[in-house]
Amino acid sequence: MPALPWAYLALLSLGYALALSVGHLALPSLIAFALLLAAGAAALQQRNRPVRYLGHGLFLLVAIGLALHWLPGFENGRMISAVRFTPDAVPFTMYLNLDKPLIGFWLLLVCPWLVNRRSPGRVLSTTALAWAVTSLLALGGAITLGIVGWAPKWPEQGGLWLLNNLLLVSLVEEVLFRGYIQGGLSRCFSSLPQGQALALLGAALIFGLTHLGAGWQWMLLATLAGVGYGLAYRSGGLAAAIATHVALNTLHFVFFTYPMLQP
Repeated sequence: MPALPWAYLALLSLGYALALSVGHLALPSLIAFALLLAAGAAALQQRNRPVRYLGHGLFLLVAIGLALHWLPGFENGRMISAVRFTPDAVPFTMYLNLDKPLIGFWLLLVCPWLVNRRSPGRVLSTTALAWAVTSLLALGGAITLGIVGWAPKWPEQGGLWLLNNLLLVSLVEEVLFRGYIQGGLSRCFSSLPQGQALALLGAALIFGLTHLGAGWQWMLLATLAGVGYGLAYRSGGLAAAIATHVALNTLHFVFFTYPMLQP
């Protein structure tokens, strides 16, 4: 059995402690914990494959509920409230979430195989190349579509935003979409000639669809970014995918309209 990815668990723990310091849990949150425990118990058993699949299915349902903040008992702290980082930007609000990190904890504890480790040099080189390509595609596309403009800045909330983006956004999303979905699809499609490419594109499309609520433009841009993150994961492992995600989001935050231009 693969060793647990302690470094990622430690980062998630730090993020969870950060969120917990400004929010709190209510008794109904035990429902989410119980469902995750049941899903983990089912997914980890080895003898009955249908039960294992049911465990993963239950996890996906709970993960959707956690990501969309549908499950009760989580009172997330609002750290940035309707702030315009530039006069032409839409107001931005940020919460330190207590529910979303549980997705990452479950995955790292139940599916440590999703962390495909690479050497530090491979991670750095892959991240640099993937960041350049993804920035060109995603931010270049956003500029072309008129969603963002050149707006260099470093607001006073920048440090908090960066911590949140690393620990509670990029890390959790990459563990889910690249490690679990792309990695899982890669296993399923391993016998197909283009199985790895199909897995990468499938995970990128699912990642894009989760952004559909913000409009078709963001769905398209997120899908393009997902392709870049998927390439980083395939070549440089989970660390490269996370680093590419953080680097792209930081480039957007620091040098362009954030989150987008006011219509």
